[in-house]
Amino acid sequence: MSELRFEGRVAVVTGAGRGIGRAYARLLAERGAKVVVNDLGGSMEGEGADTGPAQTVVEEIVAAGGEAVADTNDVSTRAGGQAIIDTALDHFGRIDILVNNAGIIRWAGLPQVDLENLEAHLDVHLIGSFNTMRAAWPHFVEQGYGRVVLTTSSGLFGFDNNLSYAAAKGGVIGMARSARLAGEPHGIKVNLIAPAAQTRMAGGEPLADDARPVPGQPFMPSDAVAPMVAFLAHESCPVNGEIYTAGAGRFGRLFIASTEGYVHQDGPASIEDVAEHWDTINDEKGYHVPSDLMAWSGSFLKHQFGQSPESAVS
Repeated sequence: MSELRFEGRVAVVTGAGRGIGRAYARLLAERGAKVVVNDLGGSMEGEGADTGPAQTVVEEIVAAGGEAVADTNDVSTRAGGQAIIDTALDHFGRIDILVNNAGIIRWAGLPQVDLENLEAHLDVHLIGSFNTMRAAWPHFVEQGYGRVVLTTSSGLFGFDNNLSYAAAKGGVIGMARSARLAGEPHGIKVNLIAPAAQTRMAGGEPLADDARPVPGQPFMPSDAVAPMVAFLAHESCPVNGEIYTAGAGRFGRLFIASTEGYVHQDGPASIEDVAEHWDTINDEKGYHVPSDLMAWSGSFLKHQFGQSPESAVS
């Protein structure tokens, strides 16, 4: 297989001053992309700012023979999101790839978690991803091409003290699935990464660049996530609206599915009907992975039309 390259492409990577964002930016630049390295430079909790992290990554890329520029705007504001995309346009004349990686985490669960905690996560993860994607969208449409990689998390499966983080990451999935439908006619693909790496956001000490595996211990360097993100950002990416995991040498797909369930006949169903057929409702054999809301509706209602899911929604 020939090497996948990014010559002529301009990429914006948010939260690229450290960890996996840094790994994304460096790999894209190594493969020929011109990169905007965005990072506000704040703490893991989203406090403060520092121009150092973004500039350091730019210097690393340039020293390796790549092209990059630093940006320290805040994704959580509309003006900041627009300014990040404008940095790409001002310095490189276009925008082809947007990797939304910026994030915060403030550990808390019920009952101690408060609204301020939830809003802070939504501002960065969900609204921040919206701000940059919305700013880049008209340029993608005009050129008939765009690649967006949004960041979700396996944390959405639930953890006792990450309620706000999980809620924001779940919201990103819904946004990506809808954006995918809007982008399809214009050559725009929007996919998601659920990364697994040992970083400050994961609650541990980040691995050094020269770290090596230790027998019997997990080894999850940031660089191990980057190949999946780069492939999703490449022009040859074959999928749209999908979720992928990557880390520690493993790559996989996450998906939302619906069971075949139980169909009640002969009048309205009762609570007892639901209870009696609970095993059938939960039986995962023959599950359906809908491509969008209409595909799910068609499958869910096919018993009323006596048709396949595809013909039911056509």
